[in-house]
Amino acid sequence: MGPAPGAAKVGLRARLPLVIVIAVALTGAFLLRDTLTFDALRENREALLAFRDANYVLTAALFVLAYIAIVAFSLPGATAATLTGGFLFGVFPGAIFNVGAATLGATLIFLAVRTGLGAGLAARIDASDGRVKRLTDRIRDNEFSVLVSMRLVPVLPFFVANLIPALIGVRTGVFMLTTFLGIIPGGVIYTWVGAGLGAVFARGETPDLGIIFAPHILGPLLALAALAFLPSLLKTIMKKKEPLP
Repeated sequence: MGPAPGAAKVGLRARLPLVIVIAVALTGAFLLRDTLTFDALRENREALLAFRDANYVLTAALFVLAYIAIVAFSLPGATAATLTGGFLFGVFPGAIFNVGAATLGATLIFLAVRTGLGAGLAARIDASDGRVKRLTDRIRDNEFSVLVSMRLVPVLPFFVANLIPALIGVRTGVFMLTTFLGIIPGGVIYTWVGAGLGAVFARGETPDLGIIFAPHILGPLLALAALAFLPSLLKTIMKKKEPLP
């Protein structure tokens, strides 16, 4: 026998947020791929600055809402948005706007994925007895350290780092806190680059977006990631040293 009609309706409602995210993401990838770019920021910089000067609070609110939408729907232009935050508002409060909006947007897509897929997938993983379950259990045992380290070192695309925790059943509070803390260093760096765009525009140059991979930047980020993962490593070592019952 198939699932009851009521259960099917609940399943459809649970997947609706995820369906909306996918639909908007696909539409945005097609329509906005040439809109939310560095070149667009350069071409509209004077109008943006004039609007900010005349409507600072409104500009800040609109910027934060737009950034949340970009992250929540995985739209193209997140890097350009971060630069814009620094360009319009300086390192501070620009970094606060960027990191806060990115955290909220990431949480929204996390909740959409977890509601649509994560709960069922996590249950199936828990019921299994294979390599995936063992890996998932290790992540869950060290949620905080693993997730912070994953955010600190920009190896995985940001949207992928939003999906993995949702699919293995990470708690919302842990996801939000680790996302917020983990993206602060990178967020501040790119906001700082954005704050210097005025001089870059004046010279007719393009900002160095690969700066985060420069040794003097990536080195400290790797050190922070290692520091975040240290408690998990110590926990594993202590478990191995415990005598067998």
